[in-house]
Amino acid sequence: MRRTFGVLRVLAAAAIIVAIVGQFAKSLSMVPDPTAFVVNFFSFFTILSNGVAAIVLLVGAAYAFRRASDPPLFDLVRACATTYMATTLVVYNLLLRDISLDQATTLPWSNEILHVWAPLYLVLDWVLAPGRGRIPWSRFWWIAAFPVVWVVYTMLRGAVTGWYPYPFLNPEVSPGVGYDGVTVYVIAIAAFILLVGSGVVGLTMLGRRAAVEEPAADDRAMTPTAG
Repeated sequence: MRRTFGVLRVLAAAAIIVAIVGQFAKSLSMVPDPTAFVVNFFSFFTILSNGVAAIVLLVGAAYAFRRASDPPLFDLVRACATTYMATTLVVYNLLLRDISLDQATTLPWSNEILHVWAPLYLVLDWVLAPGRGRIPWSRFWWIAAFPVVWVVYTMLRGAVTGWYPYPFLNPEVSPGVGYDGVTVYVIAIAAFILLVGSGVVGLTMLGRRAAVEEPAADDRAMTPTAG
C-alpha cells in the first residue's frame, strides 16, 4: 500500500509541476514586463502552495518506497501542505472561480489541476495513505506560520507596488471600506486555515503508526521466548 501511494505521489507531483510550468510559459509569452511578471507569478498563494505540495509529494514518495513510516518532521510539513492546498481549493471555488486575474491568459487545464485536482489529492492522500504518525497539538501553530508571512509580504509589497495577487486583498477594490474590508477577508481566511489545520492534525489522533504499534516480523522472530 505504501508503494502504491508512492507511485500516486510521483504522478500527482508531476501533474502539479506540468501545470505550473505550463501556466508560467503561457503567461510569460504574453506579458509586457517579464521581470515583474516572474515576481508576481511566484507571489500567488496558489503557486506557492502547489510548489510546496509538489516537493512534499516527491519527498513523501521517496519515504513510501524506503520506509515503513514517515519521520515526525515530515508529518508536520505534510500537514501544513495539506492545509494550504485545502484552503486553496475552498477559497478559489468560493471567491475566485469567476474572476479573471491579471497574469495573462489562464490555461483552463492548469487552473483546474492547481485549484481543484491537486488539492483534492493532497487531502485524500492525508486521509488514506498509511505511514503518518501523530502530530502534537503543541506544533499545531506552525501551520499558521507560512500564511502569516505571506500576508505580511503581500500587503507590504502591495502598498509599495500597487499590485495584489487577489482582488479581496486590494484595499482599492475589496468590498468594504478599504483596509477594513481586507481585514475582514484576512481574518476569515485565517480562521478557516486554522479550522482546516485543526482537522488535519486531529486526524492523526485517530490512529497510531502501524510500525510503532507492532514490531517488525524480523524483530518478533528474534525476540526470545520464555520456556
